[in-house]
Amino acid sequence: MPDMSASLALTHLVPLAKEVDENKVTPGVLGFIVFAVMAVAVWGLMKSMNRQLGRVDFTEEADPKATPSGKAAGSA
Repeated sequence: MPDMSASLALTHLVPLAKEVDENKVTPGVLGFIVFAVMAVAVWGLMKSMNRQLGRVDFTEEADPKATPSGKAAGSA
C-alpha cells in the first residue's frame, strides 16, 4: 500500500515540476550570500589553522626513559 501512495504523489508532482522554466531558475541573491559567507568562513578557518600550525614546535627531544640504541630493557 505505501508504494501506491508514493507513486500517486509522484504522478501529481511531475506535472508541477514541468511548469518551472528551466532557463529562469537561478540561485538568486540568497544563494550568493550563503556562498559568500561560506567562503569567508573557510578563509577564516584556514588563516586560523595556519596561525596554530605556526606555533607548533616540531623538534623532538630525546626521551630520557628510552633505552639507548633501541635495545630492550630486559635483554643484557
